[in-house]
Amino acid sequence: MSLIDLITGNAGTQVAEQAENKFGIQKNQVIALLAVAAPLVISYLRNKSQDANEAEALNQALDRDHDGSVLNDPSQLEARQQEGGSILDHIFGGQKAQVENSLSEQTGISMNKIGPILAMLAPLIMGYIGREKQSNGVNSGGLGDLLGGILGGAQNQAQAQPSNPINDILSQVLGGGQQQQSSGNPLNDILGQVLGGGQQQQQQGGLGGLLGSILGGR
Repeated sequence: MSLIDLITGNAGTQVAEQAENKFGIQKNQVIALLAVAAPLVISYLRNKSQDANEAEALNQALDRDHDGSVLNDPSQLEARQQEGGSILDHIFGGQKAQVENSLSEQTGISMNKIGPILAMLAPLIMGYIGREKQSNGVNSGGLGDLLGGILGGAQNQAQAQPSNPINDILSQVLGGGQQQQSSGNPLNDILGQVLGGGQQQQQQGGLGGLLGSILGGR
């Protein structure tokens, strides 16, 4: 399963419907948020996995709590919201509020709802990573390459099929992240360069414009 399949397929759609029902947010808004949040989470984890201790901790967490079964039963995500919040605390650390603020500004989802919705999405993203880990027989030493491969594959797929807003969002988000790898900071790479108004935006009006097209101009 590719990252685009996760976002646009059954699992992404179901969690978006749950969030729509619980928070009164448009389903497409949640899917657009997932299209930005998933690469961001994976980028942070890829950076963390460069440290052997972090890689082993992630490996154990995936084996213990994220076997991918959530992809077959996304209805459990609402009940795992508290767990999702803890996941985000660990991944983003002191940058969590900045991440949430940037995502709120770009998606139009209010600050009081962006955190809880991201907390619903986090176990889904981790379940996807866990399934890919199992499918590829990867241990802690190979997690960085696995996560990089997920991002690279999604970028290639999005650029090869740029005919819908989700692919456009992913192409722009991942393009910005890849070009800025040397900074070593996914927040700057993705949020700073792409969401924050970097040079990536001149051709298509930026991520705000792309989100506007999928959200009906909101």
